[in-house]
Amino acid sequence: MILAIDVSGSVDAFEARLQRDGYVAAFLDPVIINAIPTGPLGRIAVTYFEWSGFGQTVRTTGWILLSSVEDAQAFATRLDQAPLVRGRFTSISGAIGYSLALFPESPYRGPRRVIDVSGDGPNNTGPHVDFARDEALKNGITINGLPIINDRLQPFGLPQMPDLDLYYENCVIGGAGAFIVVAESFVDFGSAIRRKLILEIAN
Repeated sequence: MILAIDVSGSVDAFEARLQRDGYVAAFLDPVIINAIPTGPLGRIAVTYFEWSGFGQTVRTTGWILLSSVEDAQAFATRLDQAPLVRGRFTSISGAIGYSLALFPESPYRGPRRVIDVSGDGPNNTGPHVDFARDEALKNGITINGLPIINDRLQPFGLPQMPDLDLYYENCVIGGAGAFIVVAESFVDFGSAIRRKLILEIAN
C-alpha cells in the first residue's frame, strides 16, 4: 500500500501536520493494529510520501512490512519524527506516476497493490490525472482516494473546487474495489483516514 499525501500550496503548515498526525494516530490505533494480523494475509507492506507539483515528491519511508504491534508503532514513530515538506502546485497525476515506480522496487509481493491518495484540490499541473489513473489500472493497481473538503480560500484568493468528492470518484480512483472516504475538513482527516485504513486492511 502506497500512502500519498498532498502538501501543495493550498495546504498550510498546520493542515499538513494534521494529515501527518492523522496517519501517526491511525497506526497507533488498537483497532487498526489488531486488524493487520487478521486481514487476508496477516500483514501489509506500506510506504509513505508527500507530494505537491509535478516531480515534487518527498518520500518519508521506504517499504516497511507491518505484521505486529511493534511494526505499526515503529512506522508511526518514523512518520512523526520526519520533517514536514511543502510545495506549491497540485499534481495528482505526478503522485500516481511516482507511485507506479515504487511498486517494482518493493521486496514484498501480494495479490493487491493499492495507491492511497489524499488531497484538497484537483490536478493543476503535469499530465491529465485520468491518463495517470488509466496507466495504473492497466498495471492492475487500485487507486483509492481521500478528498479533503475545505471551504476556505486558497492562498492566491481562489475558491476551493466544489464537489471535490465527485472529482475524485470520476477522475482519480479506479481499479478493483476502489472507493473514497471523504474528510469533511482537515480536522476530520484523522477519523477519515482511520475509517479508510480499516476498510483497506480488511480488503
